[in-house]
Amino acid sequence: MNATEAIEYIHSVCWKGSVPGLGRTQTLLAKMGNPEKKLKFVHIAGTNGKGSTAAMTASILRKAGYRTGLYTSPYIYRFHERMQVDGVEISDEDLAAITEYVKPLADSMAESPTEFELVSCIAFEYFHRMQCDIVVLEVGMGGAMDSTNVIETPEVAVITNIGLDHTEYLGDTVEKIAETKSGIFKENGHAVVYRGSPSVEAVFERVCAEKHVSLKKADFDSLKLKSRSLEGQVFDCGARKDLVLPLLGDHQLHNAAVVLAVADTLMEEGWNITEENIRQGLRDVRWPGRFDIVSHDPLFIIDGGHNPQCIEALEKNMEDYLADRKVIALTGVLADKDYADMYKPVMPLVSHFVCITPPNPRKLDSNMLAQYLREAGADAVACESVAEGVDKAIELAGQDGVVLCFGSLYSIGAIRDALLQRQK
Repeated sequence: MNATEAIEYIHSVCWKGSVPGLGRTQTLLAKMGNPEKKLKFVHIAGTNGKGSTAAMTASILRKAGYRTGLYTSPYIYRFHERMQVDGVEISDEDLAAITEYVKPLADSMAESPTEFELVSCIAFEYFHRMQCDIVVLEVGMGGAMDSTNVIETPEVAVITNIGLDHTEYLGDTVEKIAETKSGIFKENGHAVVYRGSPSVEAVFERVCAEKHVSLKKADFDSLKLKSRSLEGQVFDCGARKDLVLPLLGDHQLHNAAVVLAVADTLMEEGWNITEENIRQGLRDVRWPGRFDIVSHDPLFIIDGGHNPQCIEALEKNMEDYLADRKVIALTGVLADKDYADMYKPVMPLVSHFVCITPPNPRKLDSNMLAQYLREAGADAVACESVAEGVDKAIELAGQDGVVLCFGSLYSIGAIRDALLQRQK
């Protein structure tokens, strides 16, 4: 089996009709000798900010000299991004070898694992083979019934910003969603949470009391922005002054405050992390696809935001960083998304929309999106291909404008490839 065959096998696994639960993951891991029981974890759930929080945490742990695994989803450009050790993606050889090892074990099960369950098991085996000191483990969806929740008590369980997403699976109020996500809190463990409404925090406090978990809430009150530019932000948080963060936006400062609370918790537990490790880890973090500047000539920004909270953050970033620039939005969306809510907040900030069709079966045709935007009062044009869209957006932006890509994670890889091809 090579890497291409491994990915084809992973994607071929049918998940429709599978009943939520941890049983399939536990059965497969038992057949594999339970690699997850030989690892230590920082476990991260939440609606928004999980990936950024995971990336910052992993960056600090690497600076502290620990061999650090990072498990995230979904990927932006390439499947291999989902499993990294010390910032390096899993190799083709390792992905192929581990998938080949897991496949007959998965195929022998009475009830087949879902794709995400299979990927999680492959990741646990990879991190074990790579002898990771610690793994930063991002939840796929929810918490209690997510396949990553087969792990025993983590070093820290973290919950980032919570909003209404996947309500058909997780609950139709933020309190119900908080309850589901707090399923990652384990007996006698440690928890760090993003500050939320009193009713959401009350859920965390109750679950932590029931499970004898120590609870730390991120310190948002002392957050102070000192300066910001398209190169990054300088901020204070508590006694820590002049921290540098390349990730842009107020929401990233709040995520960083969560990460600082995670670092403090790990230090209290005996992990050898210095203040300089924290400073360097934040300064050098990289997290693609989140208000991410991929080119300066022209200024070309890619953002993977695709739910209401993400769009709210995007709107704020546009006001903070692009207020004096002509903004051309290069955008495509899935047909089953509430795209009216997605586009209305940013319409006043966009000069022109260039519409593309995402490379996904659930796509909304670019002509239909352009028609919707025009009927809503915006200037919009439809393009037949992603490459044509990139060319058109750059042409409309001109020398002083900016191309801002958002709307669907599924378009990001194709947009970047088209931009790279154009720059050759």
